[in-house]
Amino acid sequence: MEIQDIQTQLWAAADKLRGNISSSDYKYVVLGLIFLKYVSDAFENQYQKAIDENYDPEDRDYYLADNVFWVPKDARWDYLVSNAKQPTIGVLVDDAMDAIERDNPSLKGVLPKNYAREALDKRRLGELIDLFTNTNFKSDNAKDLLGQVYEYFMGMFADSEGKHGGEFYTPRSI
Repeated sequence: MEIQDIQTQLWAAADKLRGNISSSDYKYVVLGLIFLKYVSDAFENQYQKAIDENYDPEDRDYYLADNVFWVPKDARWDYLVSNAKQPTIGVLVDDAMDAIERDNPSLKGVLPKNYAREALDKRRLGELIDLFTNTNFKSDNAKDLLGQVYEYFMGMFADSEGKHGGEFYTPRSI
């Protein structure tokens, strides 16, 4: 599947799940989950590599040596997916973001942690997690794919926010 197809499918599904949340708020929900999926996939790649090379797959230093973010067990994508239908999914995602920041100082204060707020429909949040489960950032060009998806989403959010939405976004074509 080509990148444009992936971007279009993800955007259409994510936008459908948005509900009554404004684009300016929803973009942080979506982009945070995309980043979480990306770091989880990179972690899983490294995890499998550790097993293949007879290293301890839970040795944090093994990940840091290859510039892969350490993802604690309760912050891994498969854990969130297994709990996506629980009413506490917002708290679990916030906790996952906190855990990743705690164990990766370069991310301190960067990740969104507003998934438990009352205004965010937890059923839709679970559906969004399920949607992103089918996105694979495990390839050799995962960083490029992440950047392209992120850039596409920023452009789409800017368009959907109207005149002021694109204030801080400059399309690649310019």
